[in-house]
Amino acid sequence: MPRGDLFPDIAPYETGLLPLSHPGAGGPAHVMYWEQVGNPRGQAVLFLHGGPGAGAGAVHRRFFDPLHWRVVIFDQRGAGRSRPLGELRDNTTPLLVQDIETLRRFLGIDRWLLFGGSWGSTLALAYAQSYPERVAGCVLRGVFLGRADEVDWFLYGLRRVFPDAWGAFAEHVPPAERKDLLSAYLRRLTDPEPTVHLAAARAWSNYEGLCSTLLPSPETVASFAQDRSALGLARIEAHYFANDLFLPPEGLLARMDRLAHVPAEIVQGRYDMVCPPTSAFELAEAWPMARLTVVPDAGHSALEPGVRTALVAAVERFRRR
Repeated sequence: MPRGDLFPDIAPYETGLLPLSHPGAGGPAHVMYWEQVGNPRGQAVLFLHGGPGAGAGAVHRRFFDPLHWRVVIFDQRGAGRSRPLGELRDNTTPLLVQDIETLRRFLGIDRWLLFGGSWGSTLALAYAQSYPERVAGCVLRGVFLGRADEVDWFLYGLRRVFPDAWGAFAEHVPPAERKDLLSAYLRRLTDPEPTVHLAAARAWSNYEGLCSTLLPSPETVASFAQDRSALGLARIEAHYFANDLFLPPEGLLARMDRLAHVPAEIVQGRYDMVCPPTSAFELAEAWPMARLTVVPDAGHSALEPGVRTALVAAVERFRRR
């Protein structure tokens, strides 16, 4: 897709690896990859990638004016350049929330704007509700609230709109296992044999990529299908889905009183099939300080033309505050 409406490519001015935990009782030693881009003395913004498990990429730096923003990007546990790749032990939402706070303190940032889409919107809400005093605002896209019906839609409901993509997804497992696709996939994604878990990861990630844009996008599908990104995305996503996203039983909407005075911009593609618009509308209704922008000709991907334009505009509105 042409991306001329984003800011130019830019390299980080600082990168690092931050130890998050030490092996104990058989657990892994998670290490977080992080980077900073733009203006070291600028207003801080934290980019939260999707998935869970998708990892961040160079294009994500381009939503922010580098002359103004101090952009912090990191790969969540088990994702992208963090280590170990695809690790599920000691990988939960509360631990990711603590990782964000650890990174904030490590970088000496007082408050920051949160920018996240899809699962990144979920994690942004979970962090903001835990540390509202550290959040200057939120820019959220393709809202996902981590509810059971949203997970069920992804696993089964999408066949109403993408029967061909869903068919390939379901056919990766035997017919007898298709009534519980999540368990069937999780068994394969955690199988120690690479030929088993990589094949399952490709099938899962290809399905998500095919359903992520309004119009067919081979570039999007190809980015999802790369082995390293596919493994982190599929394995960690299935792990989180199987554990109710490690969110509080009452759900994120029940805690919106904690964000009553936090300003927000919500950007939602009208034809988002991965995270349908219902959740964005419900979130906006529960958030007095939120502004909802519905992009009329877009699906789920942050890189669709209307969505990326709306996201850049939302960030610029925060810049002018």
